[in-house]
Amino acid sequence: MKNVIGIVVEYNPFHNGHLYQIEKIREKYKDAIIIVCMTSSFTQRGDISILNKWDKTKCAILNGVDIVVELPYVFSTQSSDIFSHYSIKLLNFLHIDTLCFGIENDNIDEIIKCAKTQIYNKDFDIKVKEYLNSGINYPTALNKALKDLNDYEIQKPNELLALSYIKEILKNNYNIEIFSIKRTNDYHDLQDNSNIVSAKNIRNKLLNNIDIKDKVPENVYELLKNKKLDNKYFEYLKYKILSEEDLEKYLDVDEGLSTRIKKSINKSNTLEYLIQNIKTKRYTYNKISRMLNHILCSFTKLENNDLDIEYIRILGFSKNGQKYLNEIKSNLEYPILNKYDTKKYKTLNIEKRVSDIYSYIYEDISHDEIKNKPIFIDKNH
Repeated sequence: MKNVIGIVVEYNPFHNGHLYQIEKIREKYKDAIIIVCMTSSFTQRGDISILNKWDKTKCAILNGVDIVVELPYVFSTQSSDIFSHYSIKLLNFLHIDTLCFGIENDNIDEIIKCAKTQIYNKDFDIKVKEYLNSGINYPTALNKALKDLNDYEIQKPNELLALSYIKEILKNNYNIEIFSIKRTNDYHDLQDNSNIVSAKNIRNKLLNNIDIKDKVPENVYELLKNKKLDNKYFEYLKYKILSEEDLEKYLDVDEGLSTRIKKSINKSNTLEYLIQNIKTKRYTYNKISRMLNHILCSFTKLENNDLDIEYIRILGFSKNGQKYLNEIKSNLEYPILNKYDTKKYKTLNIEKRVSDIYSYIYEDISHDEIKNKPIFIDKNH
């Protein structure tokens, strides 16, 4: 029986670190099927994807992935716990037996211990609530509570996601093993010029016209080398904010924030400045960024009610991936999306709107989105 390895990814963009992860998986599980659950037009932090979902799918399969499944927008631009809940749920539907992820340190046992504390220790929620009542944000409150109970803090971004992934596996009793790989770079280091740097580092270099040829596989470089990252994101976000009477109908816009956002938009000339002007001790940079993306994409609190996975959307597969899907399709809990039916599926209707917005402010993918034909690349391992 082949191992089936799942990875939750954004590939914004795919780089040498991602290739290193796939190679490490192949070293340990030679004939494994690798399935990635991938965000599409916008990332978990609310950033625009610099390669569209179809180009990201091609990059993934050309570099060793067997199946790319889409994590719908309604789940992919939310907090780490919600993001993790639905991504792991989707991968579990596809019968993975191992989840692979990168973390900053060799500390997987500590992260597992912290996950168990969150789930089983009754004092954890009490402590988090106490810290939240002091006016700090949730990630900081979580860190402080874990420090009090475990003498360990979850501070790095990938550690926080790993914690959320492990919690989902434990809470739902998924039969999924964990394979962690130590990251070789720091997400926040924008100056590193080695062959393996973070996606954020690469985006920064692209914005500053610095060559990234040695930092991504050749097939990715071909897509990026002439890429114009200019977009209308901030321009249309500003219009949306100024033209809306009340922003509190949108997801993550808490009571009282609408006024603060409207005051901040008039003194901000970039998205970065807008986020910094809204940011407080209670709201993290990432939460503000996600919130603004929900305003841009008109994703409301009402739409977010009672959402769940309705289908499995395959964006692409290799020959081995196609064979695996044929083997399991009769045992899938949810249907593989074959017809692009926005009336039948609420989450797909929202995905269509988001893809149209992405097409308008950055790169037109409207035709491929409706065509809904998975990319097939006949590439063996």
